[in-house]
Amino acid sequence: MAAPTSAPTRRARVFGTGGTFPINAPCAAETARNRALYPHLLSEGRVGGFAVRNRIVMAPLTRARSPDTVPNALNVEYYRQRAGAGMIISEATAICLQGTGAYKGPGLYDERQVAGWQNVTSAVHAQGGLIIAQLWHAGRMAHPDFLPDGLWPVSSSAITADAIVATPNGRQHLVKPRQLEAAEIEEIPGRYAAAAKAAVDAGFDGVELHGANGYLIDQFLRSCANERTDGWGGTIAKRCRFLFEVAAAVAAVAGPQKTGVRLSPTSPIGDMQDENPLALYTHAVRGLDDLSIGYLHIVEGNTSGEPQAEDRILTQALRRSFKGDVIVNNGYDLDTAEDAIADGMATAVSFGRPFIANPDLPARARQGLPLAAVNRATLYIDGETGYTDYPAAGGATS
Repeated sequence: MAAPTSAPTRRARVFGTGGTFPINAPCAAETARNRALYPHLLSEGRVGGFAVRNRIVMAPLTRARSPDTVPNALNVEYYRQRAGAGMIISEATAICLQGTGAYKGPGLYDERQVAGWQNVTSAVHAQGGLIIAQLWHAGRMAHPDFLPDGLWPVSSSAITADAIVATPNGRQHLVKPRQLEAAEIEEIPGRYAAAAKAAVDAGFDGVELHGANGYLIDQFLRSCANERTDGWGGTIAKRCRFLFEVAAAVAAVAGPQKTGVRLSPTSPIGDMQDENPLALYTHAVRGLDDLSIGYLHIVEGNTSGEPQAEDRILTQALRRSFKGDVIVNNGYDLDTAEDAIADGMATAVSFGRPFIANPDLPARARQGLPLAAVNRATLYIDGETGYTDYPAAGGATS
């Protein structure tokens, strides 16, 4: 359905760097006007097996606020504040110790973590929200400085990524990973499945596989990181095998319609590229479609910059190869998100930094209120500053 032709011209509503600022409540006419501006973005619907109250998705955001890998009270409050999203996708959450990809990031592989996440999901559900666990194995993007003694980063092949990560000892260059043995690869889908079971036990509504941004699944998919000559490397079909095995194992636990997959076909993050992304990702999404996966979450281009025209052309091609729902991400504002849904390119749009600085983002869209910009200096520091102290539109935290 096309947007009403009589709707007023939309405009950007972004200012400032976060913090407290006065905002007058809109009149009823202004609220109605902005509902007319975003009829698709603010509409109820379905994404995969999930009924959503709007199409504004909170993207997965690493925030480094779980120092012992267990979600804590601060994490509970952070997610609770943002429960007005149509869907929250949790920060990347490690499926095992060796898969840890962020210093002070959470996990889903022991009982303490499950209990911590139960507090998070309960708080979100109490607000009427929906929350998905993003399951993550970092592969070569892990670093020995935040892995237990005796563990070393692993990957599809022993190729070092030219990237730097934060560790307990400061920012460090990544190390050369150890190539996984075939027997080890065969065990990893079971670890994903165990993490999916932990997510269900923790009260998550579904799961998303992190197959993007240079992490382990991506390392099997893309030609730059996979030089294997066995059943998991060489041809596109073989490079997609690991993704399909993991997706099938997780879908068997969580249900295919309650399983999503995040992919980043052209993102260079993690020192990644592929010789033929259209052919690779067309095969990948068709295979996921055969598994009846509920949704794709496509990162368009480089999240450190604006997506290019070819990135969105690729998304359109992949959209035609996948019968399920599609969430798109990167560089969208409320206006372009509305257009993407109205044009049929996406079912929903995920927002990252706007959700950090605007915990009540859907309400602001509905009421036509300005958006605050994120303070980048506080993205990964300890404590509530830049985490739970961004105000809602009324001036108090949500």
